[in-house]
Amino acid sequence: AVLCRGMQASKTENRKKAEPFYWLSAAKQKTSSEIINEARKALQTVRTQRPCTPTDDQRKLFGSGYSRGPQNRPPSVFSLHASSFDMAESRPVSGVRLSPLAQKPILITSSKDEDSSVFLPKPPADAAEVRKVSSARAYLFRTSVGNLFTAKMIPPDQNEAKLDSEEPAMMMNNLGRNNNNCLAEQRLCTPFNDESRQLICNEDIIRSGSEDIVTGAAGKFSLQLRGESDQMKKPGKESSQPRNSGWKRRVTGLEDETRINEWEEEEVFWHIKILPILHELEKIEDNIENLCLACTKLYQALSEGNMLGKRFKRRNVLLKTLYKLVDIDSDLLCLKLAKIILAMKVDGKNLLVVCKLAFKICRSKKNDSIIQNDRLLDCLLEVLRNEDLQKNNEALLYCMGAIKFMSGNAVLLNEMVNKGAVEMLLQLMKQINNIKEYDTYFSNLGHLLVQLAAILRNLADFPPARCRLLCSAAVSELCVALEQRGSDKDVCTYIVRILSKLSSYNDFCAALADCSRCYILFLALLNKHQKQQDLVVRIIFILGNLTAKNNQAREQFFKEKESINTLTSLFQTYYELDLNAQTWHHDTEGKGKNHLKHPSEVEDVLIKLIRVLANLSIHPSVGAALAAAHRVVELLVTVLEYKSVDECEELVINAATTINNLSYYQVKGSAVQDKKLHIAEMLLKLLMSDNMDGIVEAVRVFGNLSQYHEICDFIMQKKIYKFMIALLDSKNRDVCFSACGVLLNLTVDKNKRAFLMEEGGIGKLVDCLQDFGPADWQLSCLICKTLWNYSENITGAASCFGGDTDTLLVLLTALLGEIRNLG
Repeated sequence: AVLCRGMQASKTENRKKAEPFYWLSAAKQKTSSEIINEARKALQTVRTQRPCTPTDDQRKLFGSGYSRGPQNRPPSVFSLHASSFDMAESRPVSGVRLSPLAQKPILITSSKDEDSSVFLPKPPADAAEVRKVSSARAYLFRTSVGNLFTAKMIPPDQNEAKLDSEEPAMMMNNLGRNNNNCLAEQRLCTPFNDESRQLICNEDIIRSGSEDIVTGAAGKFSLQLRGESDQMKKPGKESSQPRNSGWKRRVTGLEDETRINEWEEEEVFWHIKILPILHELEKIEDNIENLCLACTKLYQALSEGNMLGKRFKRRNVLLKTLYKLVDIDSDLLCLKLAKIILAMKVDGKNLLVVCKLAFKICRSKKNDSIIQNDRLLDCLLEVLRNEDLQKNNEALLYCMGAIKFMSGNAVLLNEMVNKGAVEMLLQLMKQINNIKEYDTYFSNLGHLLVQLAAILRNLADFPPARCRLLCSAAVSELCVALEQRGSDKDVCTYIVRILSKLSSYNDFCAALADCSRCYILFLALLNKHQKQQDLVVRIIFILGNLTAKNNQAREQFFKEKESINTLTSLFQTYYELDLNAQTWHHDTEGKGKNHLKHPSEVEDVLIKLIRVLANLSIHPSVGAALAAAHRVVELLVTVLEYKSVDECEELVINAATTINNLSYYQVKGSAVQDKKLHIAEMLLKLLMSDNMDGIVEAVRVFGNLSQYHEICDFIMQKKIYKFMIALLDSKNRDVCFSACGVLLNLTVDKNKRAFLMEEGGIGKLVDCLQDFGPADWQLSCLICKTLWNYSENITGAASCFGGDTDTLLVLLTALLGEIRNLG
């Protein structure tokens, strides 16, 4: 009895005004159909696959799609030899810099210049003076050249005392011994050039041409010798200042002694540990395995002796020996050499060559295992961390290229993250972003930025790296780079690839949406590079991700100037390209032959572009505006006209989904309403296909359009209602829901209700209620309302529902019993 009263009340209300299935939202109280519609989310966002970037099997510095020609970019292929290195650069850095002379000396060129204020130096006439100078030179020669190859160093005080007390003959003998020792060591090691043997004397301060011995605190010792040089003018004569007293002696004495002790330790370590390994390297040039083993021992010994870096005295001897081994054709050996050379902190040309060497090693995928075992990554990251961006941009380019190749290996990728590579790369990007377009380095740094972005792209696929990218505000820095390099197609493509990967994750989408200028930036790039498919498709994909779940992003993008016009222009451009390609395909392959299984590049742009429109239409005001945008609707309908679901399933279904979303809005000047009959004709083709997803989308659109009498008449005329009743047997909940929505709208018209009984629709609705009713209350309500519309003029249950009456009553009673129990 309660059920009958409820049905009668509802029937009275239904007589006043029939309610269509998809009722539009309004200020009045929501009807049951509106509630159902909102619960089922009739307006749908569209998903699509991320644009695929094919993996390049060949590791190259710049990919095949790089827009700059070979003449405008650094080479990816080159040859390296020992001669590629700069031997002069290998000398250690001096800790003392001499001040330039106030004026250049004027040399006497003839006897007429006797009045000149500057004379050529003359040899001393006094024999004792000759001996004194000779002994001084002997000492200085020992400290500047001889001690490069001897294990013992004489402290300065002791040495000066010896200069005052030794006999001339003894001093000459000492000089001879030291020279002999020097020559002996030179034969064992790499010989110096003639210039390195020359001693340049200026105010009794003598420096070696090949090594600066005085470094750090020892620089004060050099200055001390300058002050005491007058003591050697006459033998036996005391200096006016005590040699072992004075503030300078007290301050520097302890430091000098400490430094001299360090030199002595270094000399001993060199002869005991390093020199034998260098001899070994010279003897076994024909055995790669032994050479590699020796290089490993050498690196360990240098590390143990704290000799890695620029301050090592014998650095030039060591580097020259290593450079010679580069000519041996072995990647493993070159890897060992590169690691040591990089650890020695070379710069200039040598840094560039060794970075090229590392690049050459990493370019071969088969070397990944030896690279991860030998920890070359540490050395390369150290280069990025410490080297000057502008001064060494080409060296950093090859260093970054080597790391890019490493990032293709999962083990090395994980190692990069653990060693802070993400933060370092973003810091480097920030430095590049600070260099303005008018700077001379701006263009060259674009090459470096491409390598950097390629590494970040690989890191973006790695979950631990993504966390660090998010925490390090990578999104904002990437947007700055895009804004500054908008004219550089290569940089833009690589950065957009990163963002397309990251935007697939909700947290990054939120971070990107918070970057207020990103929409303007993306629109500017779309207008500038409209026909660059690889760039356009990724930007559109990013916009699709931004508008998929964020209502604020939909509104913000829509409000940007010319946003919809830009999308429409792109739509028109790629539609024409696809139409031309399809015409050519039909002419060459034969009409009616299907396309390839996967969408073409042009189709992929259209798929993702339509997805953006579908997602934008979820927003009430934006959706209403798009429904009234005739050009947008025309292009969507055109897709249904020229493209079949068999040719490109995703494109056609996306177009149907977007039309469905726009058909929800009944607004003044609606383009969907104006073209509703034409849209219905296009949907009929989709209904007749074998694609169930396409059929469901077409039925959904008919669910909205069947609010209009013209569409209802079209459905009856084309016998589409039979198709809807048949879909009730699909056992698919979504399909049944959409089909039942169309039937509900058809039963609003009293003159069209009879079809339901004729085609067996009552029995199929009851079966749907039985199958899905207990689990889906929205579908149950929809079925009940359809049956209620059908039974408006009921005279008896049996005559109305026929043989399904008893089943329906039992089912409704059971469902009401469940509701009471829940209450």
